This record gives sequence, C-alpha cells and structure tokens, in this order.
Amino acid sequence: MATHHRLRPASNWVELRSTRADWDSVDGDVLRQMLSHLLWIRSFEQYVLELSGQGLIHGPVHSSIGQEGGAVGSVLPLRSDDVVNGSHRGHHQFLAKAFGHVAEPPAGALPGITPEVRTVLQRTLAEICGLARGFCHGRGGSMHLQWHEAGAIGTNAIVGGGVPQAAGYAWAQRQAGTDAVSVTYFGDGAVNIGSVLETFNLAAAWKLPICFFIENNRYAVSTHVEEATAEPRLSARGLGFNIPSWRVDGMDTVAVYLAMREALEVMRTGNGPTIIEADVYRYFHQNGPFPGSAFGYRDKSEEKAWRDRDPIEEMERHVLRRQLATEEEIVAAKADIHATMVESGDELFEPTPGGKPGQRRIKASEWPEPSFVDVGIRGDLSEFEGVRFEEAETFTGTTGTVKFIDTVSRVMLRRMSEDESIVVMGEDVHKLKGGTNGATKDLPERFPARVLGTPISENAFVGLGGGIALDGRFKPVVELMYADFMWVAADQLFNQVAKARHMFGGGADVPFVLRSKVATGTGYGSQHMMDPVGVLTTAAGLRVVAPTTPFDYVGLLNTALRCKDPVVIVEHVDLYNSSGVGPVDDFDYHIPVGKAAFRRRGDDLTVISYLSMVARCLEALDDIGSVQADVIDLRWLDRASVDWATIEESVKKTNNVLIVEQGAQGTSYGGWLADEIQRRLFDWLDQPVQRVTGAEASPSISKVLERAAIAGAEEIVSKIREIRVD
Repeated sequence: MATHHRLRPASNWVELRSTRADWDSVDGDVLRQMLSHLLWIRSFEQYVLELSGQGLIHGPVHSSIGQEGGAVGSVLPLRSDDVVNGSHRGHHQFLAKAFGHVAEPPAGALPGITPEVRTVLQRTLAEICGLARGFCHGRGGSMHLQWHEAGAIGTNAIVGGGVPQAAGYAWAQRQAGTDAVSVTYFGDGAVNIGSVLETFNLAAAWKLPICFFIENNRYAVSTHVEEATAEPRLSARGLGFNIPSWRVDGMDTVAVYLAMREALEVMRTGNGPTIIEADVYRYFHQNGPFPGSAFGYRDKSEEKAWRDRDPIEEMERHVLRRQLATEEEIVAAKADIHATMVESGDELFEPTPGGKPGQRRIKASEWPEPSFVDVGIRGDLSEFEGVRFEEAETFTGTTGTVKFIDTVSRVMLRRMSEDESIVVMGEDVHKLKGGTNGATKDLPERFPARVLGTPISENAFVGLGGGIALDGRFKPVVELMYADFMWVAADQLFNQVAKARHMFGGGADVPFVLRSKVATGTGYGSQHMMDPVGVLTTAAGLRVVAPTTPFDYVGLLNTALRCKDPVVIVEHVDLYNSSGVGPVDDFDYHIPVGKAAFRRRGDDLTVISYLSMVARCLEALDDIGSVQADVIDLRWLDRASVDWATIEESVKKTNNVLIVEQGAQGTSYGGWLADEIQRRLFDWLDQPVQRVTGAEASPSISKVLERAAIAGAEEIVSKIREIRVD
C-alpha cells in the first residue's frame, strides 16, 4: 500500500496580527505621520467623489476610501529611492508615496500641510480631472498616475499590467548595486492574471527585490473572491513559488507597517521577493460615489461591519490613547485638509455662467491645448546629434562577404563590450552556443550577468524589459524566439511599452529593443510563421525596423540601441544563413531612423518591399528582364519613420507602384502603405497601387500548402506581367 508523506512549502506563510504592545512600541511621530497621511488621503478621495458627482471628472473614479490603511502602512517604511506602482485603484498608494517624498518628518505634533504637500494634492487632483498642470499633463487621469522623482512609477488601468514592469525596476535596482526595492500593488482580481503569476515565478527564480502587495478587497467589480478562486487566502499563491508571504488585516495600519518592515528585511538583504496580502474593503462601488449595495452585489450590513473597523478611526483612538495629539488638534487637522482641497478646487473651477447656484465648470485656462494631443508619442531623435551615419555605398571601412547571423552576434558583442548598460534576455539566449539561431554567440561567456535566459513567460519578461527601460539605467534587448509570440506578450508590448511615453505625459524615455524573427517557409505551421509588421505598425509609439543586409544590420541595431523610443527589430530566418557585404572590423556606425535604401534603379516601376522579399523582387526582375524598376528596401516600417522622400522621388519618375510582402492578407502591411501612397501621390500614379501578398490563410505545415500560402518570386513575376508599366 502506498505511503503518504506530507510536503511542506519551502517558504514561510504567516498571518501577522498587531497587539496593543505593538501599537505602543511604534514611535509616536510615526503614528502621527500615519494619521496625517490617512486624513489627507481620505479627504482627497472624498473631494474627488464630490467632483465626480458634479460631473467635473471625465472618465472613471476608482475611490480608495476604506483602503487607506494598507497604502499608508506599507509605504511609510519605504525610502524615496524605493519605487511603487499600482492598479486602476491607486490614488492612495500614489499619494502615500508622494507624501513620503515631500512631507517634513513630524516633530512632536501632527504634521501640517506644507506647500510641497499642497502641490502634490493639487497636481494629483488636476491629473484626475484631465488638466494640464497634472503630473501627466491630463493624459493619465484617475488610472495613470506617475511621479518618477518620488518613486511613483505609474498606476495602470490593465489589471495586473504593471506587475512585470515593477519587476524590471527591481532587477535594475539590484543590478545597479543598491538595496532599493520595488512594490507593486494589485487587487484580488489580478491574482489570477497570467502576467502576475508569471512574474511571481520569474522574480523568485531571479531573487528580485520586489514586494507583491495584494489588496484583497473581496470584489473584482461585483464578483466575490470566493466565486473566483477556491483559495481566497490569496497570499497562499506564494507557496508555489517559494516566496515568503504575509497575510495581514489591512484595516490595521500598524499591522501592515510591521509586515512591510519584515518584508523589507528579506528584500534588502538579497533574499528575493515577498508577498503581502492585506484584507481591506472599498466602501464604494468599483467606480463612482455610490456604495456596492446600491448595485445589489453586497448588502448594507456587510458594508457597515467593515466601516465599523475604519482604519482612520482606529488610528485616532490609539493616537488619543497615547496622548500623541488632542481631539482639538485632530479636528483642526481635518479642517486644514478640507480647506486645502476646497482651495485647490477653487483654483481649477469657476461658476458656470448661467448655471444653477453652486454649479461649476473647469476653467478654460486649465485644459491642455488640443495641439498637445500627439506630442510625446515618440521622442524627437535628438539623441542622434553628432552620430556617424554610413551607407554601404559610401562606407570607407574594410568590408567583406559575411554571414548575416554572424554579423548579428558580432555587433551585439561590440555594443555590450562598449556599453555596460545593455542587457539581453529571452528564452535560451544563454544556451545552445548562441540561442536557437546563433544571435547571442559568445555573449553568455563574456557577459554572464547581462545575458539572461528567461522562463517561458513572454508577458513577464517583455514587461520586465519594459520596466528596465523605464527605469533608465539599463538598456534591455529582449528576444522573442518567433514573431508570433509577440501576441502572447501583447499586453506588455502594445498596452504598456508602446504607450508608456505618451500616456504618462510625453517626457519618459523608453529605450527598449525587441528582436524577433519571421520564420515563414520553415515548416513550423500557423503559430510560428507570421509576419507581424502589419499589426506592429498600427501601434503608435513603436518604431519598427527590418534589416535586410549584414551591413544594414550593424547600422540599424546601433541606431535601435541608441534610440530613446521602443524599437522592434524584425528579422527573417531566410536571411540568417545568407551572406552579403558587411563590415570586417568597424561596428560603430549608424543608419538614420527613417531612411530607406534603393537596391536597384529603373524608370518603369517602383517596387517597395522589406526583409527577404527584397531579394525575391530582384530575382523576379532578373527573370523578366524587360522591366527596369526602382527597388526600394523600406528598412524602417513604422508610420512615423517611413521614408516618404525616397518613395516620392521614385513614384514621380515611374508613375507605377508595386508593394511586395510575403505574409497573409489579414495582417498585411502593404494595405496601409498602398492607401497612404494613393492619398499622398494620387496625381502621379498611372494606375492604382498594385500589391503582392500571401494568401488569406496562415501558412500550414504541409510543404505544398505552406508554399501556396506565401508569396515568392513567382507571384512577383506574375504580378509584374499582369500590370502594364510601359
């Protein structure tokens, strides 16, 4: 008969409860600071709900009233160089971190509202109202609050979306040799999100100094936690990842404070991540000024039971009991913060002309200018001032015939030797003598601490790379083994990395590089062979580059690494084993952003393509012989970087255009490009822009069906013969 041996988790999982002795042992000035911050946050949130009820806030307002104890208790032990991010319900965490950065320490009395605290309150209020003086100049609103200087790295409207980025900051802090930590706040709903669980695993495997702070307020909108999971004690998740975990009453500010101090001891001493689950309660509905009972998913008796345990009232009782402040002083502190909020509102709002008594509107002078709408989608490329640009035709260095994939690894070796901030990460990049294709050859041996083999967790490590980029001290080069895997990491790539600069006001650099390959024609089937360009280039904020020759790869990778915008480098397996002209020993030049290249000149037709299809175009023209065409290798594919000067020069000469791509019709890049050419150059065209694409279906495993699904030289020849270019 089988025997059973009880297994025990490798890490501790404890419930921490404070005692009266704990309350008495906390320094009096710490309790005074806690009470002040709790009062400031509560009054701020009450005022915001009042404005929401008056229709003065456009968009959602996710109130944190009732949850202030978890934020204040956990943030107070942090330093300014520690960072926090949060979810859509993050006003309290943001304010607590900002107060910790600017507020003067107590000195035997309740802290007063200094000009610096007043500024934080007003700028946060302005941001939530969508106004120009807000921290993100009105773009962030209630859900995207960021003040990098204070260590508040951004709240996030995607549930669980900010968690991988917080891990990226934690990696950067450790790599920089500091003992600073990262704290990422999220709710019970996010605990079941894949990116969160992926980041638990990655952070534990790499021993990153990050605290996963779970605000368990029982409800994901209206769904109770016990409906969503069989284990509602959410800190139990830590056991499966060997992460020490604490469960604590989040209405007890001191208990949270003690738990965070214990967690900080683990993280600051290099022992990896921690989890704190704080049981809290939001007094209001998911969004707006009404309680949850108004929507029928919880009852008033439940709400009253939690309100009877209000964290501010408990803090007041202990402050009075210890004679750290008088009732009169607390009343005066409440009046002071209320007056501050009213004064802040008076600066932003004015009576509505002809409106009802008390009706207000936002002052016209407070709105952002409409012309600001697209400012900061990407940078101004000023980082390239004084940089040496080269093209193969004018290059004076030594060149030779080199293998494409060898050039990839050689230029990376050069850059990592010269720049200690570059870090490479991805699946198997540290193994197989250069990863699955040889792109990281020799790098793991030379830079073992900067070539990071990741778990198969694309959401986690792409987001972690995004966090590293936003931190600013290091430059991540993230490799995805196949371009199709971008859609596994789509939230982090499209919702986070691509939008970060613009969403948070336009001022944050995002020096992030993603490398991936198109594997069309390799027999790997529908989920490994897509061309992602048509979708990638719809994302404002991403720059997309497609190197075709070894020479170009060197210059374009150097440009991508210098660029302060996120750059996706799309490669093709057909090119990896090809050979062409490339540098022998000069790997330090750049190729400008937004510069295409002519691969052939002719007067009959303009052929536009990218990646391996450029060679197929040349092959097709050689086969036909009678058609003389300009062949343009786009190189830069994103809409902001397309070389319209080169396209215009050619079209005005040939008056005919053929766009050639290999991939499926549904994700076609050429559809947009054809439309834009016709919009810009209609008067110069003798006929509509013609196109060659793959079939409607994704390529299949069958060699015959795979070939039928993709375009090649034969399809180009057929199309050129079909159209008249004489």
